[in-house]
Amino acid sequence: MNTPLLWLIAAWLAYFTVHSLLASLAVKRRVAARWPALMPWYRLFFNAVATVLLIIPLYLTWAIGGETVFAWKGIWWWLGNGLAIAALIGFLYSLRHYDGSEFLGLRQLRDGERRVEDQERFRVSPMHRHVRHPWYFLGLILIWTRDMTAAMLVSSVMMTLYFVVGSWLEERKLLAYYGEAYREYRRRVPGLFPLPWRRLNPEQAQTLERRGNSGD
Repeated sequence: MNTPLLWLIAAWLAYFTVHSLLASLAVKRRVAARWPALMPWYRLFFNAVATVLLIIPLYLTWAIGGETVFAWKGIWWWLGNGLAIAALIGFLYSLRHYDGSEFLGLRQLRDGERRVEDQERFRVSPMHRHVRHPWYFLGLILIWTRDMTAAMLVSSVMMTLYFVVGSWLEERKLLAYYGEAYREYRRRVPGLFPLPWRRLNPEQAQTLERRGNSGD
C-alpha cells in the first residue's frame, strides 16, 4: 500500500478516535465534574468538532483519488444510483422521528442542561422497527453504491468498520439509559441490516417504548 493511502487510513483512525472519545460517557462525566458550566455547550461543541475534523479524511479521499477500481455501469449504474436515491429519501423521512433540537445540541443550550446522559426519550420509529441503526444502514448504501477509486475503497472500508464499532459503542450507552427494554429490543431487531423475519410491529414497538421510558 502506498504512502498516501496509509496517511488516509491514519486520518480516518484519528477521526474515529476523537469522535468516539468525545461521545463517550467517561469524557462527558469528566467535563461535567470539572467544568459543569460548559455542559450545555457540549453537544454543539461535539457536532462542530466532528464536522470540521471530517473534512480532513474526505479531502484526502478526493485528493488522492487513484485509478478506478470498480465502477457501476449499464443497468448496474441505474441500480446503484436508484439505491442511493432511495437511501437519501429514507434519511429525509427518518428526520421526522428524531428530535433535531436534541441532536444538534440546541435544546441543551436553551435549557441549560448539565446532565451527562442524553435526555431524548426511547423511541422506536417505523424504521427502527426494522433495523436498530437506520442511519448507519442508509450510510452503508450511500457509500457502497459509489464508483471506487483506490482512495474511495479505503475510505469505504474504514467507514464501514467504524459503523460496526461505533454501533457497538453507542449501544453500550443505550443499554445504560434504557436497561432491559433496550436489551430486548436488541434481541428482536437486527443492528445494521434489516431482516424480514426480525422486526417489530407497531404495537410491539409501543410496548418497548413504554418500558424504556418508565425505567423498567
